[in-house]
Amino acid sequence: MYYQIVSFNYKSCSLEDRESVAFKSEEEIREFLNLLTKFDFIMEAFVVNTCNRVEIITASKDNFATYHAILGLLSKLKSVNFYKLDKMAKRFTNEDAIEHFFKVVASLDSMVIGEAQITGQVRDGFRLSKNNKSAADELENLLNFATRCAADVRTYTDISSKPISIASVAVSKAEEELESLSGMVGVVIGTGEMGRLASKHLLRAGADVLLISRNKENAISLAKELGENVKVGEFSKIKEYINKYRLLFSATSSKEPIITKEMIEDVNINRLWFDMAIPRDIDSDIQKPNIKIFYIDDLKEIAQNNHALRLEQAVIAEDIVKEHKEEFLKWLQSRSTEPIIKEMRLNILEIVESEVKRAIKKGFIPKEYEDNLRYFAIQLFDKFLHIPTKNIRELSQESKGADIIKAMQQVFEIGQKNQNKG
Repeated sequence: MYYQIVSFNYKSCSLEDRESVAFKSEEEIREFLNLLTKFDFIMEAFVVNTCNRVEIITASKDNFATYHAILGLLSKLKSVNFYKLDKMAKRFTNEDAIEHFFKVVASLDSMVIGEAQITGQVRDGFRLSKNNKSAADELENLLNFATRCAADVRTYTDISSKPISIASVAVSKAEEELESLSGMVGVVIGTGEMGRLASKHLLRAGADVLLISRNKENAISLAKELGENVKVGEFSKIKEYINKYRLLFSATSSKEPIITKEMIEDVNINRLWFDMAIPRDIDSDIQKPNIKIFYIDDLKEIAQNNHALRLEQAVIAEDIVKEHKEEFLKWLQSRSTEPIIKEMRLNILEIVESEVKRAIKKGFIPKEYEDNLRYFAIQLFDKFLHIPTKNIRELSQESKGADIIKAMQQVFEIGQKNQNKG
């Protein structure tokens, strides 16, 4: 079994490229996973789908075939050229995949290092796949170890002492541009995690919030939670709001832009808009001198400043990741020894049974001694295997344990019996 991650993230892909591979809904993800896991060499898979990355995590019998299956399906479903996808993708296999995944879950690979949302987003991606029966124990084990690693990174470093997110970066940028947000109204479209965070940071900065959602009940519920300075608007009146208020923060799951150039009126106010969604909520064709638009990738500058401030803590966190990766590899190796030990014992039982029958048939041993002979032979082999079994388990914990286990499989022909029959 091998691990592999095919990643399209903000480091290697432009915003337009990420939009081209982003999944627009859970139904799209399920369709992709169902097709992917039909390949007999792919055991499990799940997708992490956020504004900054699309990652396909797999456990398979053949990484090379799995990589090409992933790109082939994405090419077909997303109508993107296969070779373009190949250039866009970052591929991580086995140990590199484990380390990369641990970094993602610990928020060391995020645009904003230390942001608090990614661990939950990864868990949500796995949960969707598990409920879809596309992922099970192998990837759940990987996720559980990664989650423990992320917890240690938060505990033993200051990387998340002041949790930040793309939403907080956007509000900080607004404060920088306007000097103060006190007394202003920020229009927030979307009641998901990003909309919730944007609303909280606007309130912290002294602004009032006009909250809008297609699902008005969600907006009312969030407004009650956030307090009296949050009012709920009508989704049908977005055009009116964007031409009345200066500040806009949008983060919906819409497949198409919800704000187009046809909606914009020439009004005498300078507007500052932040689009935190993928695909984009604000039409990229909008070009107005009094409207300044920041898309996700435009927030990289602030994010990079935060990255620089946290670099020392990130170095400490990298060491924690490596320690957890080694722990996981040792666990995998120790787990792989048990089938070997079990098969060795089954082989011995077969040999004992065969030789006991042969000894009785040849008249070497009377029939009435059959049970005693079988018991004696098994006890003899158990004593013989005690030290080798103990050594196998101990050797599996060493860095070259995988090579030793593989050599033992070849020497004792473990796992080859069924292959030889075929």
